[in-house]
Amino acid sequence: CVHTENCFVPISEIIAVEETEFNKKQRNIGRWQKMAKLHAFTVYYVKKARNHRWRCSDVTFWCVDKHLCNQWIQALKELLEMQKSRPKQLLVYINPYGGKRQGKKIYEQKVAPLFSLASVSTDVVITEHANHAKDNLFEVNIYKYDGVVCVGGDGMFSEVMHGLIGRMQKDSGIDQNNPKASLVQCNIRIGIIPAGSTDCICYSTVGISDPVTSALHIIVGDCQPLDVSSVHHNNTFLKYSVSLLGYGFYGDILKDSEKKRWMGPVRYDYSGFKTFLSHHYYEGTISYQPAKHTHGSPRDKESCRTGCYICKKSEEQLAEQHKEHGLKHEEAEEEWKVIKGKFLAINAVSMSCACPRSPKGLSPAAHLADGSADLILVRKCSRFDFLRYLVRHTNQDDQFDFPFVDVYRVKCFQFTSKLSEDNESNVLDLGKKRFGQFCRDHPACCCNIVNSTWNCDGETLDSSAIEVRVHCQLMKLFARGIEENCKDEAAYSQSSVEQLL
Repeated sequence: CVHTENCFVPISEIIAVEETEFNKKQRNIGRWQKMAKLHAFTVYYVKKARNHRWRCSDVTFWCVDKHLCNQWIQALKELLEMQKSRPKQLLVYINPYGGKRQGKKIYEQKVAPLFSLASVSTDVVITEHANHAKDNLFEVNIYKYDGVVCVGGDGMFSEVMHGLIGRMQKDSGIDQNNPKASLVQCNIRIGIIPAGSTDCICYSTVGISDPVTSALHIIVGDCQPLDVSSVHHNNTFLKYSVSLLGYGFYGDILKDSEKKRWMGPVRYDYSGFKTFLSHHYYEGTISYQPAKHTHGSPRDKESCRTGCYICKKSEEQLAEQHKEHGLKHEEAEEEWKVIKGKFLAINAVSMSCACPRSPKGLSPAAHLADGSADLILVRKCSRFDFLRYLVRHTNQDDQFDFPFVDVYRVKCFQFTSKLSEDNESNVLDLGKKRFGQFCRDHPACCCNIVNSTWNCDGETLDSSAIEVRVHCQLMKLFARGIEENCKDEAAYSQSSVEQLL
């Protein structure tokens, strides 16, 4: 065989191999044109570019021996068949309304051709209303699929995640309303094709919000475990969260922006500026259990990357603890830490929450699969100090290096607002409950502030008093985490195409 370029590709990153008609590939190959009829095959593979972007590239090999050409095609296809982690059949949900309403177009033009090339069969469902995908996942035979793909933003992913995890608990007889229940792991992977106004989860697990890159991660069968936090109120299940639980600043931004959806994505900037100026703080009590099983800390600057050592060791340590003590016994023995105060923001993140505007995210050293969340408490401070804290998210400075900011790595926590505590202690105090309390910082503005709202992965929660528990690696994504250096093509395995040839 002769080829026109040097190309080192591991079998794990080959997309497809196809026989190629010579007249379809007009190449100047010198002396080969003078010989007998040529036979060729094309190898389609992942080409890595800057900023974690992947593209489908190809290289064509020619030879004069038809039998030899067929042998190579067969050998390579057999090697691809041995890649057991690759999906063969996928269930695809497309949100045609999210973001810029480009979901259907993105899938049909950029993703479907790649799935077809890789011989991945799909059943496609165009969602028609909110919770369509979630409800559908309780009805379909999900066990015939190798994965579920959602085309949309973070809201679409959340819907699919809730449907898939909920279905697994239902089939296993687990009561989701029990906050202490050990949830059953969901082994059906979720793929995210970004097509929304926010694609935080895709950015934090792949390194870029790009439909083609995500499609290629799905095709090669990547697998990234993901921690999921369950949120309860009074023994009633509310939501699952994989990225941000935010009370105060981020909750107020979401609550205000929901009234301005007509503005499009710019509504987040407007509401953010408005919320910053209002500078509301909220009183309450945080109780938490430290994540003693973890091998990292929020300020150790150890970012979560592909094949993360901290995630692996923390998972092993947590499994060992559960094996020795059992979940309920361990929780009974574990000491709860209690913090009371006035807070501008309370954030709990299960991943860095990095995005293009904040390349490091809310907690740069948060891990995707270590069974913990980083609890960030921003106490009452001046507007200027709070602005300094917010600006730190866009640069390389330590954003936790302020006297009014505390961060803890936790496995569960509870929050109760001061107003809820007062109402529980005095049920006759209806005036406070109905009319709220005037903002003591701004008596002239007559701010009628009762409680903030919890922002749960971009969706509001009705209750301010919540109980949160992190479930280690409850689900899996078609991703591999963020690679250290996506352009580095060294250290490929013995099964590379070039070595075979």
